[in-house]
Amino acid sequence: MSAGTDPALLRRLLRARDRMDAASHEEWPVRRLAQVSGVSEAHFARSFKQAFGLPPHRYLLTRRIERAKALLRDTDLPVTDIAFQTGWNSLGTFGRTFRDITGENPGELRAREQATAHALERVPHCFVAAAYRPDLNIAVSEKRRREGAPISVAQPTEVPCAKVSK
Repeated sequence: MSAGTDPALLRRLLRARDRMDAASHEEWPVRRLAQVSGVSEAHFARSFKQAFGLPPHRYLLTRRIERAKALLRDTDLPVTDIAFQTGWNSLGTFGRTFRDITGENPGELRAREQATAHALERVPHCFVAAAYRPDLNIAVSEKRRREGAPISVAQPTEVPCAKVSK
């Protein structure tokens, strides 16, 4: 988050971000987010990117992909159900976007993750989520244009989490 952001504005932006986190499967156009924040659309979009480093749409994509990866890893739900539960209206769009961001299709990721023995049950969820968060510093369409460019691995980011007792 940007250190220069007004604390009152930051609280408003956090309110919108929290709403997106709680219901990432819903549509969150800038107009709706600006209403939640109580600021104009242009001011919201500009301030959100300044405060969190990503435009609202990319932030939402990050959360949707993060949730889809968790569902693929931890459940046996069909990929179609996961796509609809995480906010996509089309299986094709979900699959293409998922592959563009993660570098593999949902079925490949599920097979790889479920074949690997994990001790993730003992790791707090917020740490697992941060480790698996996709890096969307550039637009997905820009990634598609870069033929042969390696997919960047997500860097863990600071995530609020409950304290873990030993």
